[in-house]
Amino acid sequence: METTGAHAIVTLDDLRRHLQWAIELEHATIPPYMCALYSLDTDRNAEAAQVIGTVLGEEMLHLALAANLLNAVGGTPKLDFPEFLPPHPRPLPHGDRSIQVQLVPFGAEALDVFLRIEQPAPAEAPPQSDEYQTIGQFYAAIGAGLQTLCDQLGEAAVFTGESGRQIETAHLHSAGQIIAVHDLKTALAALAEIVEQGEGAARTDVWDGNVDVFHPERDEVAHYFRFQELRLGRRYQPGDTPRSGPTGEAIAVDFDGVLPMAPNPRVSDHPEGSAVRVAQEQFNQNYCLLLYLLEQAFNGSPGDMKDAVGMMFQLRTQAKALMKMPSGDGRTNAGPTFEYVPIEQRN
Repeated sequence: METTGAHAIVTLDDLRRHLQWAIELEHATIPPYMCALYSLDTDRNAEAAQVIGTVLGEEMLHLALAANLLNAVGGTPKLDFPEFLPPHPRPLPHGDRSIQVQLVPFGAEALDVFLRIEQPAPAEAPPQSDEYQTIGQFYAAIGAGLQTLCDQLGEAAVFTGESGRQIETAHLHSAGQIIAVHDLKTALAALAEIVEQGEGAARTDVWDGNVDVFHPERDEVAHYFRFQELRLGRRYQPGDTPRSGPTGEAIAVDFDGVLPMAPNPRVSDHPEGSAVRVAQEQFNQNYCLLLYLLEQAFNGSPGDMKDAVGMMFQLRTQAKALMKMPSGDGRTNAGPTFEYVPIEQRN
């Protein structure tokens, strides 16, 4: 099914623009998932931390797959620019503006946002190339555009990118499949990997088609349904469906075992030179360095992916430290702000 309208994908430039949007979309999930994960007391919420940690790792995989797709069609992935880090709350890039992504600690509010982000598309939902209601519909529009352009121009005219710019398993070890993209078959496989890990296989299944890395005796649940497990306190088991809900073993989720991070924090909330502001500024410096390293990795230096993964561990330490610092209002703690630092202002 083709997509019509102002943002229909009918030229190679349209395709490259939408794949850049895909990079921005996949990245947009990372700050809120990091805040929820690092706000957890892992002694009291080991299972919740495992669930959100695996989702976060898979979003990094999706980011790399989106970059592989853009590189394969001769595009240039961009991550290190101010609009890549707009203030929170914010909508998903080019998505339904009623979905507002927040930086909040783990809890009912965070899970409601995560479930809306990862919501599966109805089986009959059409592709949507802009202001999409679900991520699956957005990727369906990209898939349809790819197919149309290949039919019209031939695969050789669409997939003109340099193979050396592809991220492969050697560069990023992750749950899920790293797919080097070089033709329509591998491009559609990469799109399917992103969508199925997020909302389940064939838009109708709880499972994403992979094996659970922490429980290899069972299949892996898609992101949307993993968040449902946390909200409902129970795991999905074989035979369960989206309609039935999870009927398996209980999951221990302690909603009180969470650091009280202030929602949507900003550096400007604190005086210059204060301990919280300095720590937030240091986090932002390193987060922007992460974006720089990812941009380098996606633009011909895939070996930089190792340094980017190392930076993620450093950011985890900084975020956890911030979330233990009182914000000053007597009720909440500080948190990372994910604000862009211009290159000329970086240390």
